[in-house]
Formats: sequence, structure tokens, C-alpha cells
Amino acid sequence: MPQLIEWLTPDTATLIQADACLEQFQTKYQSVEVWQTPRFGKLFRLDGAIMTSEADEWFYHENLAHLPAITHPEPTRALILGGGDGGSARQLLLHPGITEVVICELDEGVVQMARRHLQSVHQGALDDPRVTLHIGDGLEYVQHSQRQFDLLILDLTDPAGHAEALYSAPFFADCARLLGEKGLLSLHIGSPQYHPEQVTRLLGRLGQHFAIVRPYLVPIAIYGGLWAMACASQQSDPLALEPAEVEQRLRARQIKTLNYYNGATHQGVLALPNFVQRLLP
Repeated sequence: MPQLIEWLTPDTATLIQADACLEQFQTKYQSVEVWQTPRFGKLFRLDGAIMTSEADEWFYHENLAHLPAITHPEPTRALILGGGDGGSARQLLLHPGITEVVICELDEGVVQMARRHLQSVHQGALDDPRVTLHIGDGLEYVQHSQRQFDLLILDLTDPAGHAEALYSAPFFADCARLLGEKGLLSLHIGSPQYHPEQVTRLLGRLGQHFAIVRPYLVPIAIYGGLWAMACASQQSDPLALEPAEVEQRLRARQIKTLNYYNGATHQGVLALPNFVQRLLP
């Protein structure tokens, strides 16, 4: 059986057994692969880095999308940078107040791949009438946009190559402008075990432009274990939202189909172990 190996550090890797490669192609920007695996179902990689899989995508997408969306009392407009698999859009569309989701995806090949192979991840979100799909550079979109958004989800690859500028302090300043005083940003920032310096660096950059920056931790097996995300805003603090209020908002919005996120996990993911507290800038 083929083995998919992704190196997290020079001496540590994730290994996943695969059954077969379903598709592999090169786009203008990156190599795209889709694999069938016994544990995770269909799984896709970009330039050899594992992005998501059918069986456990909800560990990532639910926490990336719902923690900021529930923290916002009435989100209506959302922008997703990256997210060409449609998983983040699918989660945001569960909130009935959402009237518009803009997906700005650099690589049209990722969207085409998702339409062919990842229907269980997007579940039709890519064709929802509330979704506008913009193929282009997220950096340029944010720099030039004059629109305001309630939610900004950075559903990106790791901070290297084409995505590196989307983790910079000047870019976060542009994100803050689009979100205004009431909007919330979420993104993943790496493993606190394998990338501690990166976690500290990105939290510091966010803190230059957002008054409230809350890191939170999610176990993601295909990424090698414990993974850090962050939620940033000027006014809304996810840590101030009690579990009962989270549950009340989920009921009011009739969100009932989640596998991970609930009132208890909202607070739980925000609880930081001592070693992560020591990484805070």
C-alpha cells in the first residue's frame, strides 16, 4: 500500500496508509493529489502537504468557522480566503443570518478537484446561491476591497510560498480594516509542539492590529496532533462567551448537525496548557 509521509520537522513525520491515488495534476501554482485511504476516506494534498480528508474534516472546519461565527451575535457577511474545498463555507452557511459568503481561492484547480471528489466536505456549498466564488489572490482582494465583513476566515495552507504574505503584519492590518470594530477573524497558526516559534510570531503580529487575540487548540490527526488556531477582533471576546450562551445561540440558529463544536468545547479549546501559555507574546 502507498504511504503518505509529511514531515512536520526534520525528525518527525505523519504517515498515512493509502489505497490508491485517484487523481494527481499540476496547476499554475501547486501540485494537487487526491488519495483514497482506509482510515480517512478521500484525502487531498497540495505540494505534498495534507489539507483535509472526508472522515475528519470537521475537527478543522467546525472549529475554524463556528467559534468566531457564534461569538458574533448576528453575522451576515463572511469572507473566506482559500477554502476551495468548500468545507468552511458549508459550516458558515449553517448560520441562517448569513446572507453572503465570498470565497476567494487562488487556485481554480482546487475548486474543480473538490467538485469531483469532495462532495461530502462541501455538501453543495460551492453552488449555494449565497456563495460568490472569486478566483484570485486573497492578498490583493483584501488590499483593494472596500467592503465590510462580519467574519473573515483564513482557510489557508501553511505560511510559506504563495500563502506566506497572508500571515504578515501588513496583511493583518488590511484584515482589521475590512472587519471594523465588530468583525472577527479566524485562522490556523500551526502546531505549538512542532512550530512553537511560528505560533508566537503569528500571535504577536495579530496583536499589533487586533485588541483581542485568543489562541485555541484543536486535535487534528492528519496534521500530526495538537493544532493551534486563533480568533481575533477589536471588541468580541470568545473567551467571554459562557457554554450556556453558546448552546442558546446554536439552538436559536437551529444548528444541530455538528460533530465537534458545542458550548463545552467552545470554552475547552480556549483553555491553554502551561506550555502554550509560555508561547504567548
